Amino acid sequence: MGRLIARRPVIRIGPDGERSRPDSLAVEEPLELRVDGKALAVTMRTPGHDVELAHGFLQTEGVIGSADDIRDARYCDSRDDEGRNTYNVLDLGLAPGVPPPVTGVERNFYTTSSCGVCGKASLDAVRLKTRHSPAEDDVQIRYDVLAELPDVLRTRQQVFDRTGGLHAAGLFTPTGDLLVVREDVGRHNAVDKVIGWALLANRIPARGLILIVSGRASFELAQKAVMAGIPVLGAVSAPSSLAADLADESGLTLAGFIRNGSLNVYTHPHRITTRAVRP
Repeated sequence: MGRLIARRPVIRIGPDGERSRPDSLAVEEPLELRVDGKALAVTMRTPGHDVELAHGFLQTEGVIGSADDIRDARYCDSRDDEGRNTYNVLDLGLAPGVPPPVTGVERNFYTTSSCGVCGKASLDAVRLKTRHSPAEDDVQIRYDVLAELPDVLRTRQQVFDRTGGLHAAGLFTPTGDLLVVREDVGRHNAVDKVIGWALLANRIPARGLILIVSGRASFELAQKAVMAGIPVLGAVSAPSSLAADLADESGLTLAGFIRNGSLNVYTHPHRITTRAVRP
C-alpha cells in the first residue's frame, strides 16, 4: 500500500511483560492545495486520491460546481531531503471564466486531520450557500438497509484493518449498493475524496444517494453533504448540535448512532421508512 502505511517498532506491554514488535501506522502528510499557482489551503491527509480530495474540497467550498470548472490538476515540484518528489503540492487550474476563490475560502493556518473548519480565515464563510439543495429530494431508504450500511463500509476499510487509525466515508444507493469508499486520517478529507469522486463521475448533485461516515457527524460534514446535494447523511456516532441545526435548515436527513440494527433520526425523518421502497 506504499505511502498509506508506515512501519515502526513499538514496545508491547501486557500481563506477560514487554516485547519489541513492529507496528503499522497510517501515514499522515501535508497536502498544499493551490489554485492557479496561488496557495489556498494546507490539509493533513492520508496520501492517495489527492485529485479527488482537491475537487471535493473546491466543490464543497463553493468554488466549483462541476468537473468542467477545472482545467487541469498537476503536482508541483516539491522535493524531500533526498531530492525525491513528495507529491505534497497540488495545483489546480480553473477553466476560463471560472471566478477564483473568494477570500473567505482561504485557510490561513494549516487544517489538522481532526478539524476541517478551525483554520477558516473567517467564520462568516462557514455557512455556505449550496447550488444543490437536498430539500426537494424525495428519496427513501428502509431503516433496516440504512442500519446495515456502516457494517458494509467497515468491510471495505483496508487500511484501517492494518492500522486502526483511519476514518472512512462511503456513498450508497437507497438499496444499499456501495458506489465508492475512501479512507483518510481526516474525516473531512475522506468525505472530500468521496465527493470529488462523485464530481469526476458526473454525479453531483448527488441526488438519491446516502453518505455514511465512520465516526461522528460534525457541522462540516453536514455542510459538505448539503453542498453536494446529498439528501441523507448517516454516522456511526453522534452528530453535533450545529450539524443537526444545519441539517434541519437545509433539508438534509441526519441519522446517528447507526449500530446494532438501530439508529437515531435527528432531522427530516420522512426519507427513512419501515415500508418497502418503490423502485
